Order: sequence, then structure tokens, then C-alpha cells
Amino acid sequence: MNMELLSPAGSPEALRAAVQNGAGAVYLGWGDFNARRSAKNFSDEEFADALTYCHQRGVRVFLTLNTLLTDRELPRALETARTACRLGVDAILVQDWGLFDLLRKTLPDQPLHASTQMSLFTSGGANEMAADGCERVVIARECSAEDTKVICESCPAEVEVFVHGALCMCYSGQCAMSTLIGGRSGNRGRCAQPCRLPYGVDGAAGKQYPLSLKDSCLACQLGDMAEMGVSCLKLEGRMKRPEYVAVITRVYARLLEEGRRPTAAEEAELAQAFSRSGFTDWYWQGRHGAGMFGTRPEGAQDPKDLFDTARAAYEKDDLRTVPVTFACGIAAGAPCALTASDEDGHTVTVNGPVPEAARNRSLTASDVEERLKKTGGTGYRCEAVAAEVEEGLSLPASAVNALRRDALAALTAARTAVPDRQELPEPELPDIDCRGESPAYTLSLSAASQLSEALLDLGPARVCLPLEELAAMTALPKGDTEWCAVLPRVWRDRDEARLLQMLDRAKALGVTGVLIGNIGHLPLVRDTGLNLYGDYGLNVFNSRSLEYLRGKGLSSACVSFELRFAQIRDLRKVLPTEAIVYGRLPLMITENCLVQNSLGCRRDRDGAVVPDGGPCRQGHVLRDRTGAAFPLLPAYGHRTEVQNSRVLWLADRPDHQRLGLRFARLRFTTETAEECVRVFRGYLKGEKAPGEFTRGLYERGVE
Repeated sequence: MNMELLSPAGSPEALRAAVQNGAGAVYLGWGDFNARRSAKNFSDEEFADALTYCHQRGVRVFLTLNTLLTDRELPRALETARTACRLGVDAILVQDWGLFDLLRKTLPDQPLHASTQMSLFTSGGANEMAADGCERVVIARECSAEDTKVICESCPAEVEVFVHGALCMCYSGQCAMSTLIGGRSGNRGRCAQPCRLPYGVDGAAGKQYPLSLKDSCLACQLGDMAEMGVSCLKLEGRMKRPEYVAVITRVYARLLEEGRRPTAAEEAELAQAFSRSGFTDWYWQGRHGAGMFGTRPEGAQDPKDLFDTARAAYEKDDLRTVPVTFACGIAAGAPCALTASDEDGHTVTVNGPVPEAARNRSLTASDVEERLKKTGGTGYRCEAVAAEVEEGLSLPASAVNALRRDALAALTAARTAVPDRQELPEPELPDIDCRGESPAYTLSLSAASQLSEALLDLGPARVCLPLEELAAMTALPKGDTEWCAVLPRVWRDRDEARLLQMLDRAKALGVTGVLIGNIGHLPLVRDTGLNLYGDYGLNVFNSRSLEYLRGKGLSSACVSFELRFAQIRDLRKVLPTEAIVYGRLPLMITENCLVQNSLGCRRDRDGAVVPDGGPCRQGHVLRDRTGAAFPLLPAYGHRTEVQNSRVLWLADRPDHQRLGLRFARLRFTTETAEECVRVFRGYLKGEKAPGEFTRGLYERGVE
């Protein structure tokens, strides 16, 4: 199985554990901008040493710069990337559109990988990133074997798959639960893991854990992945112990090397290393349900014997060595010479002193060979030695040893040489100003039943409805309002024919715009003639991201609700900008239907109604330990979108009117048609909130 095995390196020790146990590549964090900022990560000196250590042993190093970045942070992130590029890092993983755009323009030779935080799960999204210069795309953990096969067949970029480790409940890059509850952003590398806490669906939290998925284990599926063209197998665990990294890397490396499935003993080792009530492979199988969920018992102990054995093995630092061959020539009147070659085609030659005439015992070829074989502690192992030594000569053992050291040092220099890469200046943002004096209100509704003449009489600039709701309507109300279709935030390749049919139906009704919440939407709608508006799912965090999306043909973009007022105000508005100013902010979008898992419901995976069972509808809530109720909305494909327990209210805060926004969105989710009207009127009049509310993150910001 010729697939790269990519292991986590949350610390220098974990990196050594990964390399010594067979990793083909490691991914690590260096600096402030990576999605595991709570891991030990690497200092400047440790990062440079890690590159040398790995490259000497033929292991690639990937730097994770996969968080959202503010305008103030972008220059530092770019400098981090420049330094890593100069040091020879093999690839950089990126989430932020602005940083991605900067890197491809300033470091055109530096390989870039699309992080799973970009929320890629269709061939269209993967191809979009490949066309923009990504060497590799890391697809969502929720992708099935069928999804993965389709992406591999159509995408020219390499495809990387998570095969072992923790599963987030929400699609990566789309979770705001930690952010809105605790101010610690998963998109900024500070997730507090609220999904591991107890919750209840339509009831008290108790001891239920409906958001805590078991860890994934796809060790039995590697053969299928190889056949479908997967390029890289990723092991999760930068927050885990080095011993854990050693165990899981060793098992998966052995499976790849021997082209087989795990034995019962190997499966037991994986489970001992870490699991949550066992493992699951249901996403890969295209399955969903309560059987995927599990917890880690409080106070669970690490497997001491297993970890002690693993640590003792990798600390010797001799499990992973590079085979080398030596050819030495020692002749009278000439400097001795030693040539070292490795299996990757590197060959170096070094010279030593001129041998002297022997006074007593002459140096023999056997003497030289024995001395050259002593490569212990160097990262190399001698596979073969050929020595030609003229008779009657003498050379101190120290000289032969020095010759060996010099040759291996030269070989290391060749193996760790940094490739030539261009560095270009940072491009200026275009001289475009799309700021607005006072934003026009747009509305997004979760259901057509929220529409009313009274709502439209208030004059919204744009009304956005889910595509499936629009497709079921027979006509749209007349007026000056623009009608816009909200595409599903999550879908699959197999859904796209149906989505296009619904788009055609919506256009026939008079829809002229479409909300783009995922980069994979673009190939679907680029040639439809519809106005393209960026939605919050794109996680727009800086001015460069606005410029990137402007280049994609978008007419406006909604900025991230994790930004503060001041940060939104200071954005260079090279694209008309929108912000959500009212509503329940979305915390999660989940592949599992939470209602079905806990209560049962009557929709299948395609959203069609099934005769038996209770209805999956609005009205269900998720309750935490404090009693807070988070409404559960059904999402396209029989998924669930978890909403915040409190409504965002800014009507009485004129700040949002002075940010240079062109549009301010009122996001209606659980409201009745009458409540939608009252809220809109309240915003037009600047009224105070009628009940419990939140200011969101616009004032307090996030870590």
C-alpha cells in the first residue's frame, strides 16, 4: 500500500516517537497560528531541529497554520510561513482564505494543503482548491467510502483522509459552540470541547452524551483506500501523549508495509492506547446513529506496560535509520577518500589525510571496513562497505572515524538541503472602497411559513430562504425585494443533480441570488447567472479573505460573527460586506440527526418522509447542565443544526450602523411569522430587546 502515513507531533518527543515508529510525514504547530494551540508545540530552535531530524530520516514535515486570522495577525502568519519555507518545510496546512491567497502569491513554490477546517466534502470543493494551487486536500471526517472514491476520481490534487482518532461532532471549521458558550474559538485553536459534556434532547442533561462521538478507527479499510487512490492517511492526536503516537503509528505503519488488516492483538493495542467506549467506522460506511457515540471514563488510566515499552523503544532512537553504503580508497601519496551513498540517490565524497608508510602493522581493508560500520547514534546504518587499501600504509583509527563522521555529515546536508523557492513581495490590496453609510437589512428565514405581507412591507433589501423551501413554493410575492436561495451548508456529490433542479425551479419563480456557504458551492452555481453572496459558513475573518472571494466572483460576503465590532469596522471593504445582527447564531451542523438518535424521527438520509416514527421537526431542543435550551433545526440531508440558546440583539446598539457594512442580516430560525415582523420593526426603531438576549462576540471577542 503506497500511501503516506501522517502522524501528529504535538511536541518534540511526540515527533521522535512518530518518526521512530514509521511515520512517512508529521504535522506540527509552530508559532501562534495553529488549530492545537494548547499542545506543547515547538520553539524556534525545536522547529529547525525537527526539520533536520525528519529530513535526515526521509520523513516530511507539514506546518499547521490552519486557524482564522485577523488583519493584524496576517503579517506575523506570513512571516512564520516565509521562515518555514526558508527552512525547507514540506507543506503548510491552511484554513483562512486570506492567508491562503497571500501564500500562493508570495511563496508560489511552497506546497499548500487545504486543511479539513476548510470544510471540504465534495469533488467540486476539492477541485476548486486544486485549481487554486493546493497540492493536497484534507477532506471532512464525515466522508464515506463512496464520497471519498468520487473525490479521488475527479480531483487532480492528493486526497488526505483521517483514519484514526477523535471525531468532532460538528463539521470542522463550522463549529461555534466553544466560541459562543465560553469565548474559546475552535477556529482559532482554542476549542474547549463542549461536545464531551452531558446534554439532554428535550429533557434534562443527566448522564447522556449525545454529542460525544467515539474515536474513529479505519485500520480495516486501508486496502480499499489504496484502491480508490487516497494519497495520505492521517492519524489524529497532537494533544495526546508521545507514547500514544508511538503505538498507533507503529500499528498503522506495519499494516501499510505488509498490506494487510490488523490482527486481534493490534486492534487491542489501538484500543488500549485510547478509545471512547471502543471505536467507530460508521461514517466511512455511510452509517449514522446512536451506536457511534461513546465516552472516556473519568479517571481512565493509560496502559502503563504498553506505553513503557513504546517509550523505551523510541527513546533509543535507533528504530528508524537510513541505509548507507561506503566506498573508501586509501593510496600512497594521496588524501584518503570516502564516498557515502543512500537509497534516495544522494552521493557525497569527503577527503582525509594522506596515509603514512607503516612502521609496524599495515592498515588492511578489513580494518577500514570495521571502523566505517560503526554508525551507531547517527541516524544511519551501514549496509555495505567497499574498501581499497594499498599495502604498507598506516592511518590512525581517529582519521578513519573522522572520515566517516564527515561523510555522514555531508550526506545529512544533502538529505536536508532546502529547495530553491521564490519569495515575492506582499501584494497591495486593490484601491476599492465598498463601504456603506448605513446597512440595508436583509432577512434569512428557515421556513416559508415565516413569510408574510407585513414582513415584506417593512422593505427588506433581500430575503433568503432555504433552496428546498423555495423549490416547494408555487410563486413569490411581488415587490422590490431581491429573493435569494440559501444552499445547504452540507451536501454530497450525489445531491448535486437534485440541487440544480431545485435551483432551476427557484430561478423560474424569480430568485436572482444565491448564498454561498461553502467553497464547493461555486462550481455548482458559477454559470447559473445568479448573484453570488458569501454566507457566514465561509468564515471571512480579514480583508484578504474579502479580496479572495471578490476574485471568485462574489458580489458580497458575510463576515464571521467571531469578529469584534472594531475588527469589522477596520476591514478594508474591497467587497460589499454583511454581518449578522439578529438571531440565534448557529453553534454546530452535524452529520447525525440528534432527534433521531435520541427520540426517533421519520425522515431518511435524503430527507424524505418515512411512514413510521415520530416527526423530525422544529421544536426540539438540546439542554445542557445549566438548563439552557439550544434549539435543534433540521438541516438538508437529515442533518441537524444546533442554535444558540439566546438570541443576538443589537437593535439598540447603533454600533452596527457605523461599521461600513452594506448589509445587516436578521437571521430568523425559530420565530413565528408574527415574531419576525416584531423583530424587524424593533430594529427599524432601535428598540431594546424584549427578553433574554446576547450581544454575541461583537464586544467581548474570542481567544
